[in-house]
Order: sequence, then structure tokens, then C-alpha cells
Amino acid sequence: MIIIETARLGSKYQMVLPLSVRKALGVSAGDELLVLLLDNAAVLLPKPKSYADHLLGLHREVWADINPEKYLEEMRSWGNS
Repeated sequence: MIIIETARLGSKYQMVLPLSVRKALGVSAGDELLVLLLDNAAVLLPKPKSYADHLLGLHREVWADINPEKYLEEMRSWGNS
């Protein structure tokens, strides 16, 4: 999804996000945003309520075919060889 909107910076350096952007990001009044600066661009991301919940399951496909018990057993015995 690509949304291009205009936002104006006020005299106190405050900006109001356009409604379409707020809806797309799923943010409302009081929510925090992360600001990522990439060269000449600023990227706004909703700050996760919980980083643990946000990262849950990340890269699960990497571990899909691995038995965790067997993996731990191999890692623990690695230094004992």
C-alpha cells in the first residue's frame, strides 16, 4: 500500500498525521511513533506496545524443521567431544 499525503509542521514543530496515515498505521491520540532517519527520509513506525509480543514468532521458518530438544542436546554435547 502506498499513501502519499501532506503534513504541515506547526510553529511549535508539531505535525498532525493525516487521517489516512493514522488509519493505515493503526495509531490514535497518545500512541507513540518511532522515527527512523534514512539519509534524507524520515520513516514513522508505530511503537509496539510490547516488544516481546511484537517479536514473537519472528523467523519461525528458520526453526521449522528443527527439533528443539535434539538441537539443545547437540549444542550441550559439542564442547564435551
